[in-house]
Amino acid sequence: MPVRTARLRRLAGGLLSLLLALPWSAPHAGSGTIEPIERFFVAPASPGDVLSPGTSHALVLGVVVLDETGWTVEEVLDAVDGMAAILAPCGIRLRSIDLQRVAVPHEYLDLDTPRSRELARRLAPPRPTFYFVRDTRHRPAFDAEAIGRGNSRTRPELADSVWVTRAAPDLPVVLAHELVHVLANRGDHVDLPDNLMRETSHPDHVRLTGTQCAEVRATGARHGLLNPLETQ
Repeated sequence: MPVRTARLRRLAGGLLSLLLALPWSAPHAGSGTIEPIERFFVAPASPGDVLSPGTSHALVLGVVVLDETGWTVEEVLDAVDGMAAILAPCGIRLRSIDLQRVAVPHEYLDLDTPRSRELARRLAPPRPTFYFVRDTRHRPAFDAEAIGRGNSRTRPELADSVWVTRAAPDLPVVLAHELVHVLANRGDHVDLPDNLMRETSHPDHVRLTGTQCAEVRATGARHGLLNPLETQ
């Protein structure tokens, strides 16, 4: 399969990235099947790049963008870039992104447990995973929903995932907030000023305490969602 390579942009921390696109044949409209359209691997251009001081854990992120939801690959990558900048002070470095753009039947465009379980099972992306969808059928309805180990016992295919709808505001902040829920495997919020884990998102709510960061790193590593680095 041919591979197209293009320079993309700089990720958080100034890491020059490469975009590797593996194209598939586009599915026939209305085929009623889950069909990958293309896949992107985003990683630092040089394996030997210098880590920022204090970096202790690496994140390999799966991303699934559903076609016909209004999301674009560039929009998603920009939001993930902003999310990485928010988490960097916790010593977490975004090592790579495995992004799939996928065509699905219309009934799969929204978060809906039975169909979303089937989608996750079919695609099997790296975890943790962001799914960019159109809307949600869950009630109460959330603009974005984190599904960790603690709230996925009856739907294991959805463990370690975040489902983001088109209604989500302050996208980098929302992504970072929901990913912390997944990495720390807890769904509670705090009232600390400007803290990322306040219940309501805001562009200024981006801080995490040392205790929060330690919990995210420890639990994320224990669950295999973060990779401890041997060298700083």
